[in-house]
Amino acid sequence: MIRQGFFLLLANVCVVMSSFASDDALNALIDEHWQWVVATSPEYAVFMGDTQRASEWDDVSLEAQTRKDKVLAEFEQRLLVIDTALLSAQAKLNKELLLLQIQNQRRGYELGFYLMGITMRGGPQSLYTAAETLPFRTKDDYERWLMRLEALPIRLEQEQAVLEEGIRENRVQAKVIMERIPAQLAKITQVQLEDNPFYEPFGKMSDSLSHADSQMLAERAERLVREAVVPAYQKFEAFFNQRYLPAARSDVGVGSLPEGKALYEFAAQRFTTTDLSPQQIHDIGLAEVARIRAAMEAVIKEVGFDGDLQAFNEFLRTDPQFYYDNADDLYDQYRVISKRIDPELVKLFGRLPRIPYGVRPIPDQIAPDTTTAYYMPPAADGSRAGYYYVNLYRPEVRPKFEMEVLSVHEAMPGHHLQIALARELEGIPMFRKIGGATAFVEGWGLYSERLGYELGLYQDPYSRYGQLVYDMWRAVRLVVDTGMHYMGWSRQEAIEYFMQNAAKTEADIINEIDRYIGWPGQALAYKIGQLKILELRGKAEAQLGDQFDIRAFHDHLLGAGALPLNLLEQRMDAWVAEY
Repeated sequence: MIRQGFFLLLANVCVVMSSFASDDALNALIDEHWQWVVATSPEYAVFMGDTQRASEWDDVSLEAQTRKDKVLAEFEQRLLVIDTALLSAQAKLNKELLLLQIQNQRRGYELGFYLMGITMRGGPQSLYTAAETLPFRTKDDYERWLMRLEALPIRLEQEQAVLEEGIRENRVQAKVIMERIPAQLAKITQVQLEDNPFYEPFGKMSDSLSHADSQMLAERAERLVREAVVPAYQKFEAFFNQRYLPAARSDVGVGSLPEGKALYEFAAQRFTTTDLSPQQIHDIGLAEVARIRAAMEAVIKEVGFDGDLQAFNEFLRTDPQFYYDNADDLYDQYRVISKRIDPELVKLFGRLPRIPYGVRPIPDQIAPDTTTAYYMPPAADGSRAGYYYVNLYRPEVRPKFEMEVLSVHEAMPGHHLQIALARELEGIPMFRKIGGATAFVEGWGLYSERLGYELGLYQDPYSRYGQLVYDMWRAVRLVVDTGMHYMGWSRQEAIEYFMQNAAKTEADIINEIDRYIGWPGQALAYKIGQLKILELRGKAEAQLGDQFDIRAFHDHLLGAGALPLNLLEQRMDAWVAEY
């Protein structure tokens, strides 16, 4: 017995040592991949908080795209030869997640997604927004931005070449959203110097600079904007207006392109992290629309409105009582709401992020063509806070009853809480701290909207209706996104379906529909992710009964980064079983 036990112990030790050795090999490969990602993308490095490479643009040339795919193929093969059976549980998860990320990137490249990188919300026409991630405190900070301005013509030539290849490969965006781009380009090429967004950092410079340095830097910026930036954009503008816009597709859905159905099926699977077909997703959307519509009609009855859903929605869209008449009051109220939420979070979370967030207006140049709000994550090293960006363009179309639910989604306890906590996780690789499944990230944001009730929000029926409007908005997305990209719906059909079921203003609805046209499949992530998180919470509450602790549930749900939904379910089922 002693001899047999000795050999059994020795075998177990060997297995453990082999596991450590395999973990070490995997961790080294993961670190190598991460260092390659940062090295090949100075813009990403800056976004992560490393401003030393803020003088450089990414290489987005066709040649760089090909090199990137080749390197990813090598990483993929090296991951596959690591024996999963010899890995620890955490290492197995790391391998699975990185492999999925790389395979998605390679499949997207194969299908030509990168050839359609321009949308109404971002692309070459909005490169100036890179300045939002820079500190602009020291002379060196300004010098680095000047070096970017100097290199901008090369970057635009690369962007043009990629779009040219998209025309050749029949991977082009829809004309209806590309028709918005000329006006965006004109805000760079046809404005006075002080209004040019690339010059904006020099309009009000840091007090830490001497007068002589400020004057010298501003003069260099003026010369570069006039002699390099504007001429380069004028050249790109001519290409876009004369070549790309006429070549843009007339149909709004990517399903009309060669292999378009396969392209959309991949997008749906990637963004939802499920095997649901577009038809199944469409049907889930229809069911959710019917459920939420019944809840909306109950609120309409509660307030005593004499009319149907469409009439009530039109009342909300047009009655001045539901809107601010100026941008300053709208902005102030967003900040008030955000700060009112923060103290209530301890009711629902045991762990809160250390990294703060702020509220900022969406830049004027893009505000007319973008959505109601968005969130910019903090730097990974904590050197830059997170920011909740709000759209102040035309305050008369920004309803008061949406402000609470929007803030809960974009800031706390939505995107900022989840993303900032992920940044602060220990014991997991960087790619898991800063990335992850869209279905988790956006599903959490939408789930957080329901938490508004538990945080003491939605005290009047109109605010409660606002929460339902936002839930309906994401249900409608499932219907119209699959409708346009897979089932041949027209843009107008999608707009009308949205208008019939949601109280959002027509301006918002059109911007939303055009966003879905330019970004196939992404809009599916929200509702699919939310439904899974609600399902997991329901299961935990049912199985744990009086032992269920909402703070512990949320802390564990958020404790491993943004996981694909199947892996999230495994994690939470194990937590319930061990609780």
